[in-house]
Amino acid sequence: MSEGPRSIFDSGLQPERTLLAWRRTCLAFATANLIALRFTIELAGAVAVMIALAGTALALAAYALAAVGYRRTTASLIRDGVLDRSALPLLLATASTLLLGVAAGIFLVLD
Repeated sequence: MSEGPRSIFDSGLQPERTLLAWRRTCLAFATANLIALRFTIELAGAVAVMIALAGTALALAAYALAAVGYRRTTASLIRDGVLDRSALPLLLATASTLLLGVAAGIFLVLD
């Protein structure tokens, strides 16, 4: 298991709470994509599988990048006092949500 930063920047643990929120959100997106697969696989077959797996993979990638971003952000805040944060996890989570919307659209149109 990897270690987090050796010291904390904020006594209110803001970066740590943000990381936990990202983790919860990404796990919810991954779970929702897999649940959508349950409802769309009979209607769309392989297309539903590809959409659900892509949405789940994007959510898990956002999960991993949020953890990397937490380490980078905390190190930057401690070293320079500057917030250095990438928007890539947000982009991946948004793409995962859009794929979930596509799955819901398939379900609504084909059912």
